[in-house]
Amino acid sequence: MSATPKPVYQFVFLRHGESTGNAESRWQGQSDYPLTERGRAQATALARRWKTEGVKFDLAISSTLQRAKETAEIVTSALGVTLEFDEIWLERDIGDMEGLTPEEVQEKPRPPYITPFNSIGGDGEGDWELFLRAGQALHNLLKRPAGSYLVVSHGGLLNQLMHAIVGVAHHADPSGVRFRFENTAFARVIYRPDQHRWAIDALNDHAHTNPVKYAAFEMRRDRDPE
Repeated sequence: MSATPKPVYQFVFLRHGESTGNAESRWQGQSDYPLTERGRAQATALARRWKTEGVKFDLAISSTLQRAKETAEIVTSALGVTLEFDEIWLERDIGDMEGLTPEEVQEKPRPPYITPFNSIGGDGEGDWELFLRAGQALHNLLKRPAGSYLVVSHGGLLNQLMHAIVGVAHHADPSGVRFRFENTAFARVIYRPDQHRWAIDALNDHAHTNPVKYAAFEMRRDRDPE
């Protein structure tokens, strides 16, 4: 008698494509910026890459902010994946710093020492509050059946999500590891609940935005037309 397969979760956590806020170097927070043409091209390149590689998902879940929603719609439309939206995947609320440039942020009065427990931008989310929200988002995912899931979200939240996965909580010292996500970069994470074991298979993967590798994907597509 063959053994019953153990349940396995595969999560792909994807940051949205370049938005108009990114292009203008603005602190976006939960302000609703759309994708730029470049951002749409990044999402299209990723969708083409995954289609070429035969990547499949059981379900996609996206933040409701326009830059994430557009990215998710481009990718899921190409791959034929059902898409849901959930506000728990929104970017960090950065209070009165939303929409400002880095220069404008520096002009605002700030406390001399900011810990992970302090709010950002007056009444925005501090690191610890965002970490707890990311943990709740992860908990919600694990209440779903085992399978392959795509989540489209934002750099700030995804950074804290990876902290939750590796078990590194914030301490009083605000310095420490940051998990970088370029526009349309993704992390691929495997979870085996029978072992309570996480494995990070990819991190900040944005090879599809590399012109040389992008050209290679184009050549493969031309040899194997849809």
